[in-house]
Amino acid sequence: MSIWSRIGEALAALRQGESLGAIFDRLRTPPERSVAFAIAVIALGAKMAKADGQVTRDEVTAFRQVFTIPKSEEANAARVFNLAREDVAGFEDYAARIARMFEGEQRPLTDLMEGLFHIAMADGTYHPAEDVFLGRVAEIFGLGDPCFRSLRAQFVPDAPRDPYEILGVPAGASLRDVKSAWRQLVRETHPDAMIARGVPEEAVKLAEKRLITINRAWEEISAAAA
Repeated sequence: MSIWSRIGEALAALRQGESLGAIFDRLRTPPERSVAFAIAVIALGAKMAKADGQVTRDEVTAFRQVFTIPKSEEANAARVFNLAREDVAGFEDYAARIARMFEGEQRPLTDLMEGLFHIAMADGTYHPAEDVFLGRVAEIFGLGDPCFRSLRAQFVPDAPRDPYEILGVPAGASLRDVKSAWRQLVRETHPDAMIARGVPEEAVKLAEKRLITINRAWEEISAAAA
């Protein structure tokens, strides 16, 4: 059964009265966690679209920045978007439930933030309201300001960009420590590692931009040290 068929099952539960928040709480373990990941990105993406006023944005086009969505499943993806956009629950409630689902696991939450940044940048602009929204979600996820700045530098062309921060090491760290951090991030970005922590196979394209960014950061630091 495809992830989109399983999302369809979750939507059936919604129609029977189960809340989206309750679905997040139920889908805590693999392989169901990949369904929750997809719903979380789409639902928070919908809330973000509402936050920046772009409620008419083509959501399927935006989600294609993150997911491989077959034509036959576009209706399910759009339905999740519309349900989340119309839900009276605030995005902070959604984010808090997702944070509980991945409690103690920073990497899946960072993956999810990357998905939201992909959606935010799908129209080529980064709205101030999106920055506020994403900053608050990162705070609820417990990711910390350095992690948020690193993610923003990865996706927003004119954002301040510190290669040390991108690799998660202090400025002036030894080249050996920098290289170790870079290698660890490359390992964590491997599609198999991403799928193992709950990222749907349909969303591993998230790895492409991350690899480009961390490799560039390593090249900048190593070139400066040469």
